[in-house]
Amino acid sequence: MLAHRREFSIQLSSTRRGARLARRLATQQLAEWGWSYDSELSRTVALLVAELAANAVQHGRLPGRDFGLRVAADTGGEVPVTLRIEVSDVRDDRQPPSPAGIEAPAPDSEGGRGLILVGALATRWGTTGREPVGKTIWCELDVGRTRPR
Repeated sequence: MLAHRREFSIQLSSTRRGARLARRLATQQLAEWGWSYDSELSRTVALLVAELAANAVQHGRLPGRDFGLRVAADTGGEVPVTLRIEVSDVRDDRQPPSPAGIEAPAPDSEGGRGLILVGALATRWGTTGREPVGKTIWCELDVGRTRPR
């Protein structure tokens, strides 16, 4: 069986509303690909997109500039299914720490746990530069050999 690549991408406003919409659109896309809204994968993707989009809006925002969401799945074939989530913003001057460089915030801190959550839920994650400007925070989930319905 040949591998099949599915992709979804969209630009969204760098607002809280845009971040909420990113989460909803990602889970809707998974449902269209065959993973139900109430599946464990859909709930995990919703959390990952919510954290990455919130970070793009809070830390990567420039007035009048959008952020990008991309969700891609490699399905079928002889390899395990991999789902990749990418959130891109226009701020290359605000880089997150590397996965190994994340430190837990103080217990009474109101923030600083988003990338810890991403690290706990995703198989792997990281940052890449974005042309012509900005950065992309990505994470991947090895879904296994399961296939959408």
